[in-house]
Amino acid sequence: MSDSSFESSSFATPRRGFAALDPARRSEIARQGGRAAHERGTAHEFDPAEARAAGFKSRDVSRVRAEASAASRAVPDVGIHAGAQGVDDAETRLA
Repeated sequence: MSDSSFESSSFATPRRGFAALDPARRSEIARQGGRAAHERGTAHEFDPAEARAAGFKSRDVSRVRAEASAASRAVPDVGIHAGAQGVDDAETRLA
């Protein structure tokens, strides 16, 4: 196991099966599977139009995430604890 914060947390579960293998061994097994799929002719291969569509989708998702991140930084964090500072803004939140 590695020393990532997730694995060291109390919520982590022990790795089992494929995930428990060392990364080099996992990569080798995946490589063999890909090679076998190509030999059988069942492997998916992107044509240029499909690859272009996937690229557009990827860029669009990245743009949307960046905009959402920027918007969340621009909004002041009032939070649920505003009333704890002696300010009762329940009426303004309902209005």
